[in-house]
Amino acid sequence: MLYIARTAEHSLPGDRTRTAAAALVGLAILLAVAALVSLLTGASDASISRLMGSWFGVGLDDPLLARDRLVFLDIRFPRVMLGALIGAGLSVSGVIMQGLFRNPLADPGLVGVSSGSALGAAGVIVLGTTVFAPVVAALGIYSLQVCAFGGGLLTTFILYRVSNRNGQTEVATMLLAGIALAALAGAVTGLLVYIATDSELRDLTFWQLGSLAGANWQKVLASAPIIGGTLALSFFLGRQLNALTLGEATAAHLGIEVERLKRLAMVSVAAATGASVAVSGGIGFVGIVVPHLLRLVIGPDHRFLLPAAALLGAAFLLLVDALARVIVAPAELPIGIVTAAIGGPFFLWILLRRRGQLGW
Repeated sequence: MLYIARTAEHSLPGDRTRTAAAALVGLAILLAVAALVSLLTGASDASISRLMGSWFGVGLDDPLLARDRLVFLDIRFPRVMLGALIGAGLSVSGVIMQGLFRNPLADPGLVGVSSGSALGAAGVIVLGTTVFAPVVAALGIYSLQVCAFGGGLLTTFILYRVSNRNGQTEVATMLLAGIALAALAGAVTGLLVYIATDSELRDLTFWQLGSLAGANWQKVLASAPIIGGTLALSFFLGRQLNALTLGEATAAHLGIEVERLKRLAMVSVAAATGASVAVSGGIGFVGIVVPHLLRLVIGPDHRFLLPAAALLGAAFLLLVDALARVIVAPAELPIGIVTAAIGGPFFLWILLRRRGQLGW
């Protein structure tokens, strides 16, 4: 009887389990292709075949081999790794926020979390030798990530407290609170810009535009443990987020520790967003574009949505980064401009599509 019940359950109309499993395989292949495209894209004419040949003892005396090793192993490969990490982290953060707030419009960039993280990073850049000197001395290369994490966590906590009332999230309140928090963080960041030196000002401009141009192995090693740990944790939240979509009271009756889930979700979003902002600056709309594309295909089941978002988010950002390097070659367009150009119209389409459901 149990076997029959399970068979009947899996054969229900609308079940997208097989579709989701196939999508995960397809997205893994897409990510591999996107990584290869990103690795081969750039202003340099470095040859990957010459580099691969050297691994088998071919062409070791070629004078261009040293250049090829520098381009691929020290510039492009860490860029691919960092782009994949950031894309996966921002996409999964978007899924978690949408599940936590039970609202499809939630996104770290739209509701001020990214601005809070950027403020934390800006504080380290400008005040790293004064106010934040003990933090920098204690944490070293992780100081940017930790301070960005703290700014993102504080913003997420305030946003949740303001927009949540009697266990329900008010859409208008969430969006307006996000705008207010982003404006406040932007004002303080503007003050830091005003007092910054020329070199610090150049670094702050990097955060505002968003780019992977400064990718290196140090940044990969600094961000990988934080984003990777967040991704690993998020994959265990799928069933709990599914239960939370039914409401906090129902989730509690199903045995979910709702308050614990909220804390884990907020910490996860702040960690992934903070680490991403610290090494790449503000890259918006990834966390809202990717989850919505996936929901159209595999549905709202977070058990599949979270790993799928990690794969598609990584592939999406790598392809966008490759496009940013091609549009104005040999120069490079900041990736934040490209994601905003794609995500802005997409967000407007979502609003128009759902405005009846939002009561507008």
